[in-house]
Amino acid sequence: MYRDIVDFALSTPGWLHTFAEVGTDAGLFVFAGLFLLCWWRARHAPARDLAIAIAGPAGIVCAYVVSEVVKLLVREDRPCRGVTTIAVCPPSDDWSFPSNHAVIAAGAAGTLVLAWRALAWVVLPLAAVMAFSRVFVGVHYPHDVAGGFLAGLTLAPLFALLLVGAVTPAVRLARSRLSPR
Repeated sequence: MYRDIVDFALSTPGWLHTFAEVGTDAGLFVFAGLFLLCWWRARHAPARDLAIAIAGPAGIVCAYVVSEVVKLLVREDRPCRGVTTIAVCPPSDDWSFPSNHAVIAAGAAGTLVLAWRALAWVVLPLAAVMAFSRVFVGVHYPHDVAGGFLAGLTLAPLFALLLVGAVTPAVRLARSRLSPR
């Protein structure tokens, strides 16, 4: 399946190649902007709502760390070695499974949905396209992306929810100290 996707990708127009390469990283900036919007929206909401918006990015970082540990344990070579692909193949010590881009994209989508459910229709498809682009440009196998997507979508919200218990009292304390007396 990997070769079929990569061969198809090579037959597409150059602008799509650029879009697929740049779009994965650009999508992360879209997610960052949405997190800022969530924080702004939750600034006067109950403390737990703001805590979820704050804990979301930390949950993504935790999921990323787990994916890095898994990469070091699995040590799967990239599929692009010796294959013509759209993207330049990463160095040989940059392992393939799971896809960190997929972990981060799905983790961002999952934690954004926790903070603002109405965003689900935007962020989940965006994360899926961002994750698939890693196969399209040739740097990951489909199972790398599927595993990374599943890990990000489950671990990042889980870690964020675990952190909410510590962040909520901090939000309450900050609000009490910043509110006019």
